[in-house]
Amino acid sequence: MNQNTANKNEIAPELSLFLPVLDEEDNLRPMHAKIQAALETLGKTAEVIYVDDGSTDKSLAILKEIAASDDRVRVISLRRNYGQTAAMSAGIDAAKGEILIPMDADGQNDPADIAKLLKKLDEGYDVVSGWRKNRQDKMISRKIPSKIANRIVSWIGGVPLHDYGCSLKAYRREVIQDVKLYGEMHRFIPIYASWAGARVAEIPVDHHARTMGNSKYGISRTVKVIFDLMTIKFMAEYHTKPIYVFGAFGMIAFLISMVAGLWATVLKFGYDVSFILTPLPVIAVVMLAISVQFFLMGLLAELLVRTYHESQDKAIYAVRERIGFQTTD
Repeated sequence: MNQNTANKNEIAPELSLFLPVLDEEDNLRPMHAKIQAALETLGKTAEVIYVDDGSTDKSLAILKEIAASDDRVRVISLRRNYGQTAAMSAGIDAAKGEILIPMDADGQNDPADIAKLLKKLDEGYDVVSGWRKNRQDKMISRKIPSKIANRIVSWIGGVPLHDYGCSLKAYRREVIQDVKLYGEMHRFIPIYASWAGARVAEIPVDHHARTMGNSKYGISRTVKVIFDLMTIKFMAEYHTKPIYVFGAFGMIAFLISMVAGLWATVLKFGYDVSFILTPLPVIAVVMLAISVQFFLMGLLAELLVRTYHESQDKAIYAVRERIGFQTTD
């Protein structure tokens, strides 16, 4: 048992590292050795959480061996492959540390960079994101699509980062513990944290070429990210007022309906053009029906939002600090 670590069942560690794992049997032991070396130099209490995301190779067996030899290690084995976001969420839920640090288990992130992340946090930031400035990946299939996606995400989310896809980040517990993740949204955690008032920074980190195993993620994820971006934009602008977006589309449809109806009427009575000779009456009726649907959907969304907040007594704001208030404990 490592004498420099606190008993993880009794005392919350200072750091929680969590790594999603999917078929990384060749990388796990070398990666953990690097993590051990990095933690020794930091001199902080820590836990290392490996989340096995339905691996079909020997990854889980190797993780059990690692856990038996290092009392800082905890292993979560998911029933099947749920995806990286679900594995990240499982790691966040299990973490007990004051600082949460996600990493990839494929050896491309360097645990030695944890010290740089912590140093930046000490400057007063709540989130520090890694930037793979010299990324060791294929240009066409990985680097170029990533650069384009990062520009779009930064513009939509309002948090200008060079590398949303870098898993190596550091979060203070209070800005991440209530974040709920869906789809491919683990990459957008800095945006969620920023919405809650977190201070976000970015620093360059090392990135190593994959030497063992195969990448699990390719350009096909771009489509999923696009849909998640649509959700992010909607949540950013209309999270507590969905009637605005549905009402806007409803108003546009209503105006089209009115214009089509009026023009059909002008043609009928001004130019003796029968309604059946022009598609305008059909357009007017269809767009009117669509506008009503949008208005009703907006009202339904408003009810859902209010139920969500009120049933959980969930505030629509986050307080960073309270000064001068009497405690009730």
